Amino acid sequence: MTHQARIAFIGGGNMARSLIGGLIADGYAADRIRVSEPDRARGERLAAEMGVTVLEDNREAADGVDAAILAVKPQVIRTVAEQVGPTLTQHGALAVSIAAGVRITDLERWLGPPSAVVRCMPNTPSLVRSGATALCANTAATEAQRELAESLMRAVGQTLWVEDERLMDAVTALSGSGPAYFFLVMEALEEAGVELGLEREAARLLTLETATGAARMALESDDTPAQLRQAVTSPGGTTEQALNVLEDADLRGAIRRAAQAAATRADELGNLLGEQ
Repeated sequence: MTHQARIAFIGGGNMARSLIGGLIADGYAADRIRVSEPDRARGERLAAEMGVTVLEDNREAADGVDAAILAVKPQVIRTVAEQVGPTLTQHGALAVSIAAGVRITDLERWLGPPSAVVRCMPNTPSLVRSGATALCANTAATEAQRELAESLMRAVGQTLWVEDERLMDAVTALSGSGPAYFFLVMEALEEAGVELGLEREAARLLTLETATGAARMALESDDTPAQLRQAVTSPGGTTEQALNVLEDADLRGAIRRAAQAAATRADELGNLLGEQ
């Protein structure tokens, strides 16, 4: 962790709060962090809970920092980037974008040259510090700046570098949208348990603990998910019968089509955002 870096968060919403909390929990000095937040009440809560400096002006927050995390909605990131761009480029500071779908070329255009940019795709489990974040840097970002961006994202989970930005649409389809796929499976399992006679609270608890346990087994095992599935599927047993139904329903094909639809939409949104 680079403790000496001066960091600004442009936007103090849920993801920014999660990142700040993770950084401080890892020992990052709160007095090295600024936050720009126009909502005065939210800003006051951040200052009181995290001990960070909260400002209302984006340019003031970005002045003199080593990196600015653009933690705003994609619909307003152009305005924000154009506001802070001259300040960041003047000092050679890094811009880290966590706005979904916003491409590096557009960020470079809005920030102005020569902009060091790292585009990140975190997912919602980052809010509980169990996230998976993919990062992609432009050629202007130095190795030290790449390391800084990675250290920031590691505060809320695992990180993975993607060298070809075109793969960020695949990342969006897999890990960005992926939590919702698992939530849907959890939802369906809970409903199935209720239909089989369980109380809803019991069905929910069994579903969530089973999902947690399966994920932990996959993380801690050297076996692939396919091998783990095979190990718990006895010939002629209950699991085999259930899996036969899922295979007959083409669950694999449905998941592939869902991921493709998400990736296609991510590409479309990138085009739309770039046309702002």
